[in-house]
Amino acid sequence: MNFILNCFRGFCMALADSVPGVSGGTIAFILGFYDKFINSLDRLMFGNNKERKDALLFLIKLGIGWIIGMILAILVLTNLFQSHIYQVSSLFIGFVLFSIPLIVKEEKSNLKGHYKNIFFLILGILLVSFITYFNPVSGSENIVNLSHLNVGLCLYILVAGMISISAMVLPGVSGSTLLLIFGLYIPIISAIKEFLHFNFSTVPVLVVFGIGVLLGIVLVIKLIKIALQKYRSQTVYAIIGLMIGSFYAIVMGPTTLEGNYSPLEIETFSILWFIIGGLFILLLEKVKVLLNENRF
Repeated sequence: MNFILNCFRGFCMALADSVPGVSGGTIAFILGFYDKFINSLDRLMFGNNKERKDALLFLIKLGIGWIIGMILAILVLTNLFQSHIYQVSSLFIGFVLFSIPLIVKEEKSNLKGHYKNIFFLILGILLVSFITYFNPVSGSENIVNLSHLNVGLCLYILVAGMISISAMVLPGVSGSTLLLIFGLYIPIISAIKEFLHFNFSTVPVLVVFGIGVLLGIVLVIKLIKIALQKYRSQTVYAIIGLMIGSFYAIVMGPTTLEGNYSPLEIETFSILWFIIGGLFILLLEKVKVLLNENRF
């Protein structure tokens, strides 16, 4: 049962990580195992032998579910994302909007009475909005082409990988949202899809991106653990700010795709997909309650 549970947790995280909107860290937060997830990553890198063994066992179970979820998502996402961008963006907004009250509820004791830390909430909003507004790759004329790698492009992919994985482990803005902002979401997803279809020409791109991901994990995990332990109120306010700021990133996300898409507007917003996104988050919250009650 423990194996199935952790595989399910990883599967849900992968579904979130694979699409711009809610990060896998947000799903971990909603399902109530975020602190264990962060501590396991930290102990795997900095713990003693016993701590590393326990952390590795937990992360392997989580990782199996994550890999299954990511493969399934990638095999269908590229076409879906390109052909139904506004429906998918509406879904993402549902994810984020319904997630925020759950995080506020979960962290009520760390938010109530610490209203001076709203500064960090505003900072989070401004950070995502700033990155989105000054996005250097917006529109089809500036889409990132990964077919001809050079030193500058490799460095760009490396840094994007570091930043995106940092966001993925934070319960806030999705790393995929940042990849979307950087103009790399479709190229990276497509490269992984080609690799899964045994086209190994994309391996150099994936290696560079993978190195960035590993560097990001090493650099950010210890900082996140310290922040959550010593500055939890400020960190949670910042996380909520990042999530609020991600609304702007999602709205502007279509402009980073090929095809000269306009930003998400009232006319292109899908209330149906928005509701589906919200119901999915509420379902995850219900699963968490059932798990805490040991009902399955």
